[in-house]
Amino acid sequence: MWYVEAERSVTMGKRGRPKSDVTKERIVTIRMSDAEYHALKEYSDEHQQTITETIKTGVDLLYKTRL
Repeated sequence: MWYVEAERSVTMGKRGRPKSDVTKERIVTIRMSDAEYHALKEYSDEHQQTITETIKTGVDLLYKTRL
């Protein structure tokens, strides 16, 4: 038996993470020793931050103290 399903005019929302007003397209990578990484990871965990947040905070502090 053949049939034709009626078209629906329901629009589906986009899936995934919502777009931010400020796009972050730059990626920076660094190499560090195991000791440096573990110290950074420990600091981040103690302050309930991601490693990225910790590094960005450190960079912001450098900008503030160097101006």
